[in-house]
Amino acid sequence: MTKDLGPAGRPAARPPMRDALAAAASSLFDERGFEQTTIDDIVALAGVGRRSFFRYFPSKESVVFPDHDGCLAEMNAFLADGAGDAEDPVDRVCDAARLVLRMYAADPVFSVRRYRLTREVPALRSHELSVVRRYERALAAYLRARWAARSDGRLRADVVAAAVVAAHNHALRSWLRSGAETEPEAAVDEALRYVARTWGERAPQPSAEEAGPEPEPDAGADEVVVMIAKRGTPMWRVVRDVQAAVESD
Repeated sequence: MTKDLGPAGRPAARPPMRDALAAAASSLFDERGFEQTTIDDIVALAGVGRRSFFRYFPSKESVVFPDHDGCLAEMNAFLADGAGDAEDPVDRVCDAARLVLRMYAADPVFSVRRYRLTREVPALRSHELSVVRRYERALAAYLRARWAARSDGRLRADVVAAAVVAAHNHALRSWLRSGAETEPEAAVDEALRYVARTWGERAPQPSAEEAGPEPEPDAGADEVVVMIAKRGTPMWRVVRDVQAAVESD
């Protein structure tokens, strides 16, 4: 579904009818359960016609995720902003992932309710995974463009995009499982810093103290042992004689 963009390429505010449908659906799902709620029930509670529902949502599953289209559009606009080209690409995609966190944190009650619902309904879990995959593809596309000159650019982009999504979701889901009782930003920041330290182009190198002393060179490392044996000599005997020659030094 295409979402209209407002000034500066940011998603326009959701129409009130879209909000009304999402709120009605959330209330009914919480009261009756997902399977027991029909689209007719949702439009009746929202006070709109059935055609209005399909103007905004292609399915009952999609009404559980009313804010992801807008967030994905915001992420794409953020990544397309040339002002970020001076940044480490990994830092940039980590900042892009924080836009998703901001969306969830804006309405923690709805976010927790949705999280619990997706754990109970397999169809919603599948839909959620498809949404997550869209974010991952957006991050990977940006990284591929930034690393186009690298021989491993495509592989690195896919790996880092997956790592960013995994780290973000690890912290986000821990917050949702707790009932959103704390602020999620610190946990998500810590998870994303882990990705930046591992994959960032300007990741800090260990100091001399952290790296430890240089290992002492092995005096015998460059020695060469030449062994002459008759054709057909058993390998075990060759190995035995080589070992004896080395140990006799």
